[in-house]
Amino acid sequence: MIISRTPFRVSLFGGGTDYPDWIREHGGAVLGMAINKYCYLTVRSLPPFFEHKHRIVYSKIEQVRETSEIVHPAVRAVFSELAIDDGLEVHHDADLPARSGLGSSSSFTVGLLNTLHALRGRMMSKAELCNEAIRIEQEVIGESVGCQDQVWAAYGGLNRIEFPREGGFTVRPVVLGNHRRRELVASLILVFSGLSRFASDVAEEKISNIARNERQLFTMRRMVDQAMDLLLDENEPVHRLGEMLNESWMLKRSLASCVSNSRIDDIYEAAMAAGASGGKLLGAGGGGFLAFVTRPERRAAVCEALRGLIQVTFEIDNEGSRIMIYEPNGIGAVHYNNQPAAPRSFEYAEGALATGMRTNGAIVNLS
Repeated sequence: MIISRTPFRVSLFGGGTDYPDWIREHGGAVLGMAINKYCYLTVRSLPPFFEHKHRIVYSKIEQVRETSEIVHPAVRAVFSELAIDDGLEVHHDADLPARSGLGSSSSFTVGLLNTLHALRGRMMSKAELCNEAIRIEQEVIGESVGCQDQVWAAYGGLNRIEFPREGGFTVRPVVLGNHRRRELVASLILVFSGLSRFASDVAEEKISNIARNERQLFTMRRMVDQAMDLLLDENEPVHRLGEMLNESWMLKRSLASCVSNSRIDDIYEAAMAAGASGGKLLGAGGGGFLAFVTRPERRAAVCEALRGLIQVTFEIDNEGSRIMIYEPNGIGAVHYNNQPAAPRSFEYAEGALATGMRTNGAIVNLS
């Protein structure tokens, strides 16, 4: 049995400049953080005692004989790309709902890749996880998604991520003192709108509008630099990020007609009337979570104004996707024709990071 844990993320600035069409022309950058709310994936070998070969459990339960029969697009794509032949059971659990603007789809893909490669005895590097997840989502599944969510899912942390025109990405951690990091997290309020949506549906319209939205996107890209300068200047109060988020949200709303709606506008106006400095809808738009920045003395009032909504407290995740449980010698270690299986070894990919101790091909004490 292998269990992975992969974080969700809160993207603050630069969203929209991480789509491939924009990156190829101009390059992009984003600023945000992974949070300690997670997607958990459990994978184990499935013994051949059932009519089905694979069992996939998420909001639905799929029991299929062939990979091509799998409905879940990420599971079908990853199984196909890795040429999964042995019967497997995949179990998904999460701290927060899917399709909510927190990068949950990419967290799932990154976590599944991490888990299945671990099942084969290989620890993927964070860069490999990012690149493979981006390729699968954009090229294999064909979704209209950006490139930032996969990076936060793999790396974790509070980062500025740059996407140069020539391809690839650079992860630059934002180095803040403990007090400043606590100040940043304490200024943020995360609330669920109650609406879910498919991000790729919203993103399709935004991508088709890129040519006529250049002014807005260039401004949103510059705001990454401005927000970085503000965060690094401890003489600047963190709540001023809210004023920048408010400007960014107004720009984001203009990128496509489906980014906002009356319910989201009502939530936003209620928070601002209660004293929030600013905020934004997370993700592509249309629903999911909103993040607001507020002064410490106004936090209680803003929370009270949003009391009808689910509010989520969080901290910054600094680890990214990781293998929590690695037990490769369970039921999958025996062939059912009474021939013993060859012992598994655990191979480290170049650049891979893990805590724990290697013992006879296994990793122990990963937690």
